[in-house]
Amino acid sequence: MGTFRRFYGFSLIFTIVCLALGAWYGLSSTGSVSAMLGMLWIIVVLSVLEISLSFDNAVVNASVLKDMDKVWQKRFLTWGIAFAVFGMRVVFPLAIVAIAAGLGPMETINLSLNDPIEYERIVSSAHVGIAGFGGAFLAMVGLKFFFDGEKEVFWIASVERMLARFSAVPAAEIALLLLTLWGISNLLSPADALTFLVAGILGLVTFIAVEGISAILELQEEKKKLAGAAMRSGLGGFIYLNILDASFSFDGVIGAFALSNNMIIIALGLSIGAMFVRSMTIHLVEQGTLAEYRYLEHGAFWAIIVLGGIMLLSARFHIPETITGLIGAVLIGLSLLWSMRHNRRMKAREGLAAVQQEVDTGPR
Repeated sequence: MGTFRRFYGFSLIFTIVCLALGAWYGLSSTGSVSAMLGMLWIIVVLSVLEISLSFDNAVVNASVLKDMDKVWQKRFLTWGIAFAVFGMRVVFPLAIVAIAAGLGPMETINLSLNDPIEYERIVSSAHVGIAGFGGAFLAMVGLKFFFDGEKEVFWIASVERMLARFSAVPAAEIALLLLTLWGISNLLSPADALTFLVAGILGLVTFIAVEGISAILELQEEKKKLAGAAMRSGLGGFIYLNILDASFSFDGVIGAFALSNNMIIIALGLSIGAMFVRSMTIHLVEQGTLAEYRYLEHGAFWAIIVLGGIMLLSARFHIPETITGLIGAVLIGLSLLWSMRHNRRMKAREGLAAVQQEVDTGPR
């Protein structure tokens, strides 16, 4: 109980505050207790949806954070909250409508509050571009993890070893992504195909730019630290994680409109989920869970590739968010089970080795 309170206490307080705000908003806007309770229920469902869709996000965040220095870890886990909660759950949907409809900030806010149906329509109309950009960025994050010739641990060994060997071919993962973008664009109308391709290329360029910034900043840090800087430490890691966090949020923000077209309800529900994801990230980092379960990180990055692929395909096909969350949970669950099995086998081998050593060194 103490551990839960330590890592999730603030998230619980934040949840109570958001539910109180939701109750006040529901009662003041409708004047009906039953309508207010209905809004609270949607907020709870949205928060659960966000947590289920973003568990792989927490694992991946933790895998990057564990190699960052403590100062920037703390900055991401504090400053990053404002970006994840306010930026992606409030500003991002408003920005989509403002750009798509050519409206100013105040007009967009007014539209979200007074004409939620039109607001939802404009957000949905921008889905092709969002799918191209977010899907390309997430796919590159996942592919980069497996296209690594120095990787020594393999979970799905036959596939992961093959991808590691292909890493010897320069930019092989970029070529694979570009071919995927081209293939999916052929399924779309000419106008949507152009939007999809441009957005996908921008997602790829954003990934390359962030990787480049990280590399430059790491080189600078290595010059300052005789012992060498941790990978993705400092500002580069902070930028990388926030863009990654934003990309993970796309499906949750868009999928939320399946439950409600009220911007305030959506923001409250998704913000609760985002806060718990942040708490899970802290828990994974401080408890060293990734080191204890060696395949957990692999499961998360496979989930990223699947999520990226689903986002790209969603430009043409409707794929329910529950399927996305379920696939991610299954992959992470399987990687956890494989990790536990590996740990049991290692303990058994160590026990046998200890017994054999006692036999070998015992009285003759």
